Amino acid sequence: MPVILFIGHHKVGSTSLQDFLSRNSVALARAGILYPSVDFEGMSLTLATAVGTFTPDGALPINAREPHNALAFRMMAEIGKGRVPQFHKGLPSTGQMFRAILSQIEFIEPHTVILAAEVFANFAPTDPKLITRLAKVFPKDDFTVIATLRRIDEYLASWHGQRLKFDHKLAPLRTNGMDEYFHNIHFDYQLMLKGWLDKMPNARFILREYSAVMDAGGSVSDFITQTSLELPQGLTAEQKTNESLHRGIYEIARRGNHELPNMLSTKLRRILRKMTPDLGLPPSGSIELFGVENRQRMVDRFEPIHAFLGEVSGQIPFFPDLDAARNILPNPESEVFQHALEGVCQRLDEIESAEIRDFLTQLRADPGI
Repeated sequence: MPVILFIGHHKVGSTSLQDFLSRNSVALARAGILYPSVDFEGMSLTLATAVGTFTPDGALPINAREPHNALAFRMMAEIGKGRVPQFHKGLPSTGQMFRAILSQIEFIEPHTVILAAEVFANFAPTDPKLITRLAKVFPKDDFTVIATLRRIDEYLASWHGQRLKFDHKLAPLRTNGMDEYFHNIHFDYQLMLKGWLDKMPNARFILREYSAVMDAGGSVSDFITQTSLELPQGLTAEQKTNESLHRGIYEIARRGNHELPNMLSTKLRRILRKMTPDLGLPPSGSIELFGVENRQRMVDRFEPIHAFLGEVSGQIPFFPDLDAARNILPNPESEVFQHALEGVCQRLDEIESAEIRDFLTQLRADPGI
């Protein structure tokens, strides 16, 4: 039986893919394609969908939408490598999760099983034995491992914004904020992949370049094409999820994470998101976050990793436009930040929190960028 493992990366449309597979899990199972649940919440929603008392047209609970992220987090936590995030509540043990997956395989009798989790990208550096343990759940099956990778400058810019959404206190990418990524999967794609290649030598590996995925219609369309899956008719269409912060508000959000309590920094980001369409900001992808020297240093350091990707994928160069990552974008972050801050401060009367108003007023008086 084919087992398809989508292992990420982060910020490549993985959440949209998971949402699509979860939303259509009942219809897919009827067609012999199992996207298995791992906990009581996910199974309850699947059952309710099957009997017609629940229609998955709104936002799904995260355990139902991203069951295999939950599995990956639990697997790492049980070997003492990290904790299960608070948003994955009430999870069973790893053994119970595996039993749930195998029970669904036994009773549904699918011809294909799909596990999709960008958190799987952490397995190799955390402990490659996690990959072995996962593979042993399906000992006689044929594996396909799919990973989508984004050009390093675009990826770091997007991942940095994702971390801002989770209240991380970060240095800006234009200074030394980039450096902390050099030795983890968010820069070293070889580190992310090598453990999978070593532990699953007989698997079929598909490495996809993000811009090619987008040209193919996005993460869902590309996944279907790469796996050659024949899907049933009438599936719920892909929905956009996990939308990024506009890069023009990164610096305001970053300062807020440092200077405000978490509850207020979260509220500040909601305010910024709501105001963003009316701030007259340039396109997010046109804003320069790194600077000349950091861009050269980033690409120089990435070159050996890029060579590895070419060797593994057979696509040389893997990123056809990697040299473009050396080029400065037209809108400096400092200028966009000043423009965005001015626009937000002109609407201070719309902000209920006095603490947030005071923070923005002080930032306007002393932007320090």
